[in-house]
Amino acid sequence: MRIRLSRERRSTFPRRSDGRRTRGEGKDRLSRQRRSWNMSRIRGKDTTPEKRVRSLLHRLGYRFRLHVRMPVPFDSLSASSGERVRVRCRTPRAVSVDTLLPKHKTVIFVHGCFWHRHRGCKNCTTPTHRRAWWLKKLEGNAARDKLHQRALRKLGWRPVVVWECQTEKLRSLQKLSKRLSKLLG
Repeated sequence: MRIRLSRERRSTFPRRSDGRRTRGEGKDRLSRQRRSWNMSRIRGKDTTPEKRVRSLLHRLGYRFRLHVRMPVPFDSLSASSGERVRVRCRTPRAVSVDTLLPKHKTVIFVHGCFWHRHRGCKNCTTPTHRRAWWLKKLEGNAARDKLHQRALRKLGWRPVVVWECQTEKLRSLQKLSKRLSKLLG
């Protein structure tokens, strides 16, 4: 989605790159200031896909809680069967859930296709500038997601992942509605 800017803002945030780059990496099309401005507009809570899922759940008649931090015992986060999971952050003591349905013992994660690596999706791209850094970050997000889902399953919760691309079109929203009513009904 392209954001239209007034002339004052366009002149403040130039579109061309400053030309600095490291050897072997693609050049970023945007300047550092413009890239910083773009990234500062990305929210972690109350995103449009989250609002669409909430609206859908409300229309289906479900009650839910938002942005709940669920405490997770340390032993439930360890990898099973000797599998090593590389996650960039420290071992979390809590999992932050987008939507919680306590009556149905279900948690819903609304993931952005880019940030959480939705395989096979057109929105799951890897930036060419600082590619190794981005791969490490994005793959770490995906590994942490799997770890959190496993921990919640061990605690008796049913994690459901809804991808951003599933909330964009009316037809995919209808499919999602059927899927959620089947899971929760």
